[in-house]
Amino acid sequence: MRSLRAAWRIARAAVHLLHGMLIAALQFPFLDDAQRLARVGWWSAKLLRLLGIALHTQGTPRGGATLVVANHISWLDILAINAVRPVRFVSKADVRHWPLIGWLVACAGTLFIERERKRDALRVVHQVAQALASGKTIAVFPEGTTSDGRGLLPFHANLLQAAISTETPVQPVALRFADAAHEVSVAAAYIGDTTLAQSVWAIVTASGLRAHVTWLPPEAVAHTERRALAELLHLRITHALGVKDCRSTA
Repeated sequence: MRSLRAAWRIARAAVHLLHGMLIAALQFPFLDDAQRLARVGWWSAKLLRLLGIALHTQGTPRGGATLVVANHISWLDILAINAVRPVRFVSKADVRHWPLIGWLVACAGTLFIERERKRDALRVVHQVAQALASGKTIAVFPEGTTSDGRGLLPFHANLLQAAISTETPVQPVALRFADAAHEVSVAAAYIGDTTLAQSVWAIVTASGLRAHVTWLPPEAVAHTERRALAELLHLRITHALGVKDCRSTA
């Protein structure tokens, strides 16, 4: 019964993925940024439901230009944030090469970064700053990789410079996935050598999977040093989640 339910979820999600590709290919060229983001929000919320994930949100997303800073657990993070407040993301460059999904993510306006190259980080900082200066909302995962959700890895401060340079408020977001048996779900974590297929199967076979998205009050950043800002945001998200600080073991 569990396998049949999982297969049904995968089949419906696959149809929804194809629907999203049709929207991106046929509608996006004729839509403005706000209309595209509205489609992304609807599509993300529905995909969560089709995968069997309930969405719980607290707090209020800030309107206008904002740099959203969140902890990173899974590719589900993007769906969970977009389902509440559709934004453009900064993502690792290898995501662009994922079959079908990479193209779809690129169509949503994602900015891709090769984190191993310092020069590329500078390029993306400039792109993020330009987007923020034009009134857009951008989301970043300063851990740079995913964790298992039981603690936060150190925050990289480079991309925060875009908000400081443009004096754009930063809003921290605390993400947590739970299921029927665990307050921090193992099924949602996309870490280590886990493949995308393995991650999807773990998600669709989980029972009572829930995405918790907590929007914390925004921080003003004028005259702030980026490393100090990274420390502050790390502390605020750690406290909101009630998890351990992994910096000492990183």
